[in-house]
Amino acid sequence: MKIPTEEPSKPRRRAALGVLLGCLAAVAVLILIIGRTTAPTDASAEAGFARDMAVHHAQAVEMSFIARDGSKDESLRRLAYDIIVTQTAQRGMFGGWLQQWGLNQSGERPAMAWMAGHGHGGAAGAPATMPGMASEEELKRLREATGKDQEILFLQLMIRHHEGGVQMARALLKLSDRDEVVTTAQHIVDGQAGEIKLMTDMLRQRGAQPLPSIL
Repeated sequence: MKIPTEEPSKPRRRAALGVLLGCLAAVAVLILIIGRTTAPTDASAEAGFARDMAVHHAQAVEMSFIARDGSKDESLRRLAYDIIVTQTAQRGMFGGWLQQWGLNQSGERPAMAWMAGHGHGGAAGAPATMPGMASEEELKRLREATGKDQEILFLQLMIRHHEGGVQMARALLKLSDRDEVVTTAQHIVDGQAGEIKLMTDMLRQRGAQPLPSIL
C-alpha cells in the first residue's frame, strides 16, 4: 500500500525560505566585510598611492625647507613650515599603512603605474613622471635664488607641485573605497587646493603669476 506523504504547510515553507534568505544575506555581508578588511596587495592602487605620494611629499618638504630658510617674509615662512609639518606627518602615515599591510616601503612596479588609464601611468609598464614634480634644474635654481626671486620661484613650483598632488589624490578617490586611504586623499585635495589659492594670492602680491596649470 502506498503511504501518502504529508506535504509541508505553506507557513513552514515560508519559514524555511526566510531562513535560507537570511543565511544568504549573512554570507553576503561577511564577504563584503572580508573584502573591505583584506589588506591591499602590492599592485593595488592604495599601495601605489602610498609609495608615490610619499616620494611626492618628500620633494615638497625639501623645497619648503629651502624657502623657509631663505625668506624673511613671515607669511611665506609660516606657509613653508605648515607644508613641512603636514606632509612629513602624512609621509609617516603612508609608511605606516604599508607596514600594516605587510608590504615593502618601495615596490617593483614603475612609479605611477597604479594610475594607468587615469591620466598617468606609463603604457606597457613604462615609468611615468609624477605630476607636478620639479626638475633637478628647477631645484638648483631654487637653491641659488635669493630674496623675492626665490619666493616667487618657490610659490610657482609649489603651486604646480600641489596641483600634481591633487591630481594623484583625485585619481585615488576613483580607484579605492578603503576608508583610511580615501579620507586622507580627500584631505590632500581639500588642503592643497586651499594652499594653491593662498599661494596664488601671494604671487600676485609679488607681481607674478603661477606657471601654466597642469590640472
